[in-house]
Amino acid sequence: MPAGIKDKVAVIGMGCSKFGERWDAGPEELMVEAYLEAMKDARIEPTQLDAAWFSTHIDEIGTGKGGTPASLALRLPNIAVTRVENFCASGSEAFRGAVYAVAAGAADIALAIGVEKLKDTGYGGLPVANPGTLAPQTMPNGSAPGNFAQLASAYRAKHGVSKDDLKRAIAHVSVKSHANGSKNPKAHLRNVVTEETVMNAPMIAEPLGLFDCCGVSDGAAAAIVTTPEIAKAMGHSDLVTVKAMQLSVSNGLESQHNSWDGSYFHTARIAAKKAYKEAGVENPRKEISMMEVHDCFSITELVTMEDLFISEEGKGWKDVLDGFYDADGGVPCQIDGGLKCFGHPIGASGLRMLYEMYLQLKGRAAERQLKSPKLGMTHNLGGSPSTNVCSVAIVGLQGV
Repeated sequence: MPAGIKDKVAVIGMGCSKFGERWDAGPEELMVEAYLEAMKDARIEPTQLDAAWFSTHIDEIGTGKGGTPASLALRLPNIAVTRVENFCASGSEAFRGAVYAVAAGAADIALAIGVEKLKDTGYGGLPVANPGTLAPQTMPNGSAPGNFAQLASAYRAKHGVSKDDLKRAIAHVSVKSHANGSKNPKAHLRNVVTEETVMNAPMIAEPLGLFDCCGVSDGAAAAIVTTPEIAKAMGHSDLVTVKAMQLSVSNGLESQHNSWDGSYFHTARIAAKKAYKEAGVENPRKEISMMEVHDCFSITELVTMEDLFISEEGKGWKDVLDGFYDADGGVPCQIDGGLKCFGHPIGASGLRMLYEMYLQLKGRAAERQLKSPKLGMTHNLGGSPSTNVCSVAIVGLQGV
């Protein structure tokens, strides 16, 4: 059995651009914004980088193919740059590549960077692929809100949750995230909202209203990783190390077999179990200090609490209403505002989640700062409930 990567890799620098309608910047400028912050934080020169992983999902808007867009924009020193894409988990995939390279000894210092310019596509939501005439029946005829609304219906039916209770619970998810995001200068949406506002918002796909859906944004984020030994030799202290990095990909069970009831994310449960084992976490509800999860829709966050085994199955909605995931709750979630307030520039989201965990662990989160966090977890989901990829990462202070 694999021994895992626990504490074999340290994060020595991270950066994140301002997210939003960044008409002032192209993908190159956004990457530079995140990269320069990460490099300053890591206190290294470009010549010290051995390799880079670059994530972006939509290449029709100027980023292009291969690793050259990142290498050109950042003037990297002719090192290996690998472009990765794994649906909405692309940012986490870039981080995984950099982490595994360092853990394997293939690189001493590696860069992970992700970017997306969604506003330039002209879509109101995530762009929808067109199957064309070769495979007209291969893609579902549905929207992202519609697909995730079905998740809500399946969850409610399975666990006997009333329509009003579920609506209040997912409204609280949005209210909580907006309260957190209002304190983050890099978030796209910084407005505090009330439960009444969320409950009375225009309906997008029952039961998901306007405030139950994440926004469309531009942004970039970056991470620099090395070994703990190298980090200490460079003068870094209070190291944030990677405890686990796991990825699970749908194999057809959800969309092609009736054993899946549509009320949960099968891949999230698999990735979470593997991540906990790798990190040595036995009781996640007690041991995880904070989380950033893939809240593309408020129902996704609620269901994910159970798929990550923080809440008992069928009881996540009660924990949400009890404030367990609020900033002052048992396991604060989306302390930076999440996708709900940052939007979802696909290639950047996974790294943006890790950025907040890193800031919190280093005690740099300003007015969002939690008291003495030890372990942070990110959950980055790509695709739909029936066909997806899920990445779960756990980072924490060295020695924890």
